[in-house]
Formats: sequence, C-alpha cells, structure tokens
Amino acid sequence: EYYFGVDGISLLLVLLTTFLMAISVLSSFNYIQEREKEYYIALLALGTGMMGVFCALDVFLFYVFWEVMLVPMCFLIRHWGHEGRVRAAFKFFLYTQIGGLFLWLGILGLAFLFYRQTGVFSFAVGDLKGVEAGVWGPWLMLGFSLGFLVKLPAVPLHLWLPEAHTQAPTGGSVILAGVLLKTGAYGMLRFVPGLFPEQAQAAAPAFMILGAVAVLYGAHQAFAQTDLKRLIAYSSISHMGLVLLGVFSATNTGMRGAVMTMLAHGVSAAALFSIAGMLQERVHSRVLDLYGGFWESAPRLGAMTLFFALAALGLPGLGNFVGEFLALLGAFLAGPWIAAAAALGLILAPVYALMLVQRSFHGTPQRAIADLNLREGVLLAMLVLSLLILGLQPDPVLDLAATGAAPVGVAP
Repeated sequence: EYYFGVDGISLLLVLLTTFLMAISVLSSFNYIQEREKEYYIALLALGTGMMGVFCALDVFLFYVFWEVMLVPMCFLIRHWGHEGRVRAAFKFFLYTQIGGLFLWLGILGLAFLFYRQTGVFSFAVGDLKGVEAGVWGPWLMLGFSLGFLVKLPAVPLHLWLPEAHTQAPTGGSVILAGVLLKTGAYGMLRFVPGLFPEQAQAAAPAFMILGAVAVLYGAHQAFAQTDLKRLIAYSSISHMGLVLLGVFSATNTGMRGAVMTMLAHGVSAAALFSIAGMLQERVHSRVLDLYGGFWESAPRLGAMTLFFALAALGLPGLGNFVGEFLALLGAFLAGPWIAAAAALGLILAPVYALMLVQRSFHGTPQRAIADLNLREGVLLAMLVLSLLILGLQPDPVLDLAATGAAPVGVAP
C-alpha cells in the first residue's frame, strides 16, 4: 500500500532533508556549468527517494524508495564528479545494490512468515511487528541489518564511502553525508529493534562493538588523510559509529543521543563538504599539502572552517556535543567498557579537526584566495545557526525524538 506517516524521528529527518536540499542547491551554483537541468533533476529525484524512506510505513514501499535513492546518486557521481568518478560510482552502486538485495530478502521472508501465520499478505510495518519469527528471526534480522549497515556505513562495509565522497560534486557530497548516510541509521533505529525486538536485544552487544570500532577506525583514518574530502569522509564514519552505539544501548538516553547526532552531524558534515568545495573551486585541488596560510587572504572563510571543525570535535554549546554525550552516556549504561573504548575517539577527533584548520589556514601562505562571497556566507551562516539552536535549545528535538520508535529494552 502507498502508506505514509511520520512520528517525531521521521519528522526531524524530513526537516533535515528539506533543509540540506536547499543547501545543496546553493552550494552547486558555481560548480555545475554543464547539463544543469539534468543535474537538478537528479538532485530532486534523490530528495524524493530520501523523503519516501523517512515517511514510508509499508516495508515494500520503503524498499522502493530505498532503491530510488540509488540511481540519481549514482548519476550525480558518474556525470558531475571528479577525475575518478566512474570507479567511485560503480563501487557505490555495487555495494549499495548488494546491501539492498539482503534487505529485500529480509522483507520477503518476513512478509511470507506473516502470511503463513495469518493467511493475510501484508507489508505494513504495524502488521509485521506481530510476526513470530522463531528460528528465522536472526537470519531475517541479519538481512535487514546488512542492508542498513552498508548505507550507514559500518566497518568493514564502508569501503565505498571515501571514494564516493571524494569524487562526488559538492552538492552530492552535501546530501550524501548529510542525509543519505542517515537513511541507514534510520533503518537500524526503526526496523531492526521494531520488527525483531528479541533478536536485536541479543545482538545489541555485537552492534555496539561495531559502533565502537567505527568510531576509532574512522577517527584514526581521518588523521592519516592528505585529501580534504577523504578526511571529512572518514570523520563521518566515526560519527555514524556513535549513532550505532546509541541505537543499541537499550536506553532512551542513547536513542535520543543517536537522533541528535544524526541531525547535528548532518549539518556539520554538510558545512565541511561545502567548505571543501569552496576551497577546491579556489585552489583547484583537494590535497592539503597545497594549502596553507589562507587565513591571511580569507579570514571569514577561515573562521567558518574553524567553527565547523570545533563542531565536529564536539565543542560544548553545539548540537554535536549534545548528541555525542547522550549517545555515549546511553552506551555507558549498557556496556561501560565498549563506551570507554568508543570515547577514545573523542580524543582523536580534536587531532584531525584542528589539523584540518592548521594545515589549510595557518602557516606560510601558499597563495592568496578569495574570501566568502554573499551566497557562500549566507549558506554557511544558516548552518551555523542550526548547530547553535541544536546545541543551546536541544529539548524540542529530544522531545520529538522520544516520540519515535522505542529502543531495544526498557531502560530510561
């Protein structure tokens, strides 16, 4: 059935999608010089798929929109990307298509079990929540989880992400980091605990360990990068690991922290990729070794970069801090040692975030670049305001998050 609806969590993600679609369009003005009509058609089709994923209450319909997202994103990378765009688009397509196949098998298996038990064929989420999966439960949950973990992405299913981010156009990177990754996190939050509560509770420690590994691995790899967009891409893997920790912490605190991290990371990652695009337009390179001393000629751009780097490392007062703190607090209540290991990522985050600023804007000036123009300033100012609102007034967002899908378990 064409069955749509929203609760607090999906409403927040719909708002994030519409906001970042506008940011993506603004960031594409100078970059896209050819086949502009086709570019914006692909961008709007991608937005349609993402909105459908967040609103669908029928798992067949959810899967249709899940696959709708794949094609326009692939076109955006393939036709408007950088020098390695063909390989990056193929890898993105291959990974996400295989992940989608496992998701589809899980959906079909659950629907057939419901038919055997009731004599009614239905894909409605409300109906499927009552299925007695029995021995098939762990396998069906695995199918759903693999589809979502590829898109999240979780280590070691992340290999498509750095290349896709690096080769995508600026607008594509904004949507990829800001929203597309959140569809995987949304699926893990909405469907895995909701449709397989017993199996998800049993597998929660394994999912939390995957989250902690992603936090540490992503932060470590980000520090080692010399390509600006790859650095930001690996930082995204690290932050999405915190989301996985929060979702499977079996606490309302962790779940709300996961939702806040999804929103705040969506905004801060969109900002950093927008800045990466601005720098690439000016320098015609993403290699940090060719950067340096830009603060002297572009102080406003340097100040904005510093602000979003501080947001990425979790500065108190910004939305990222609220989300990461709550996600780790919830994880600590469920698994203290796993949370302690993941917290080491908060030590590595300042290293790569401040290294980005230091290598780009400080040191001996390599060349003079243009400062922010009005369009770029307005774009980044909207993202600054969003992070400040999330950080200084988080209660409305956290209250909406609490009206969504229940986490694994019943802890407060």
